[in-house]
Parts: sequence; structure tokens; C-alpha cells
Amino acid sequence: MTVDPLHNVVRAVQTTAHYVRENLANYAGSQAGTNPSGESQVGGDVWADQLFFDELSSLECVGSYVSEEREAAVDCGEGYTVAIDPLDGSANLASNNSVGTIVGVYDAPLPTTGRDLVASMMVLYGPYTTMTVAREDSETVQEYLLRDGFSERWGTFTIPEEPTVVGLAGKTTERSADVNTLAESLEEELKLRYGGATVADLAQVLEYGGLFGYPATESYPEGKLRVHFEAAPLAYLIEASGGGSTDGSQSLLDVDPDGLHDRTPTFLGNRSLVERCEGALGD
Repeated sequence: MTVDPLHNVVRAVQTTAHYVRENLANYAGSQAGTNPSGESQVGGDVWADQLFFDELSSLECVGSYVSEEREAAVDCGEGYTVAIDPLDGSANLASNNSVGTIVGVYDAPLPTTGRDLVASMMVLYGPYTTMTVAREDSETVQEYLLRDGFSERWGTFTIPEEPTVVGLAGKTTERSADVNTLAESLEEELKLRYGGATVADLAQVLEYGGLFGYPATESYPEGKLRVHFEAAPLAYLIEASGGGSTDGSQSLLDVDPDGLHDRTPTFLGNRSLVERCEGALGD
């Protein structure tokens, strides 16, 4: 029986995520260098990147491996381009807070838009470990519970109709007046949820409905999240769940980056809240 190539990618991410979860504590206090975006790495970033590279690059269906922790794409042959943030929110390790992994599978070389995504995955290493998967060949967004070496189908995701939570990153002194006005309005209506790991914050939105955003700031005038590794894969996942995404004026799947590590302002959540973002921030 022929095995679906996307299934092989999902299984490889699941297998590696099990090992990452079991060994994260070994890297709680270790430091490394800086990544290609100039941000400080912890030892866990480099370690997780190598683990995922070893597993994914060996698949016949993977033609290129592109990581937030590597300057350039690694040629693996012919097949999908896998773009990965191996340890999202790694600064949380030292304080024993949630971290994650984000994977985008593109049917095109990078740079490209999120319209070339064929699958997206996010792993949340929280009190327990879950993996959420959206695929072009499936009408449902599937969640798995990863424990004891097994990956159990745990449920499917459709974003709730009524939003409950909001988490907008960035210091108020560094955000634009329009963003601060929007934030004040949303924070009067919704519960505040922001933890510094994108996967954990988006998991709250998927579970309870709401909005997660990382706008442009003085420190990150192009936004903080990278298009290929974070913004587009998460947009693919949340749009497949019935939600929406925007950079302030268009779907994050339409953002067309020039380089592998380009950034974008990012808003993800209920479509009604995404529309409010565009109304408040659009040109």
C-alpha cells in the first residue's frame, strides 16, 4: 500500500516531538549564539533544529529543509519544502513555561506565499503535549495527544463562534496609536491571554475563540513573526479552522516575502476580530 507523503511528514514531526518533550529539561538553562535574524538562541533551539532536520531531511518526499535557526535552505533532493520553527518561545524554557514547534509544508521552493502551503502543524509542549494538523487533503483540523510514545487522535478544531480571549504583543510605548486604541477596545471586551510563546497563545484562541496579534512596533517595524516559519503556517491552520488572518490589510497567506527570514505583522483569530483589525489598521 502506498503511504501518503504528507502522512510521512506528520509522522516524522510526531516522532521527533515525543523525543523533544522528553528531553527539554536538559536545555532549560543553556545558551547558544544568535539565529539568522539576530536574536539570541538557547541551546534547545539548536538541539531541536538538528533533531527535526535529521528526521525530516531523510524522507523521500522532502526536497528542502528551511529553519528559523539556519541562514539558508538545505537541499535534500526533490519534494516538499519544509519550513520550521523548531522551538517557538524558547526563552520560556528557563522559567518552565510553554514552548512549541511550528511546521509549514510548502509545495514550492522558498521564498513564496502561504498559498503554496499544503499542510501546517503546531506542537504545544504544555502540561501535556498536543499536535494540531491542517492538511489540504483533509476537511478537518486534527488534534493529537502525544504521550507515552504514542500519538492519539484527540479531537478536531473549529474556532468557537464567540470570541473570549485576546493577546496582543508589544509594549504600548512601542506600538502605534491605532494598535493601542484597538487593543484597549478589545481588552475591555475579552479576557487577556498572552504568554510569550506564539503556539501557546494561538492554542488559547483555537480553544476559546479570540485574537492573537503581534503588530509592528518600534523594535520590530516589520513585525516580529517570520512569514515562512510562523505567520503563514499558523494562518493556514487557523483559516482551515474557520478563523481568519491578516497583516493589517490582507490574509497572511497572501504576504509575499522577498527573503527566507522576512517578517510580517500578524493577527490571527475569529474572522470578526480580524476584520476589526483591518478596519482599524488598514490603509
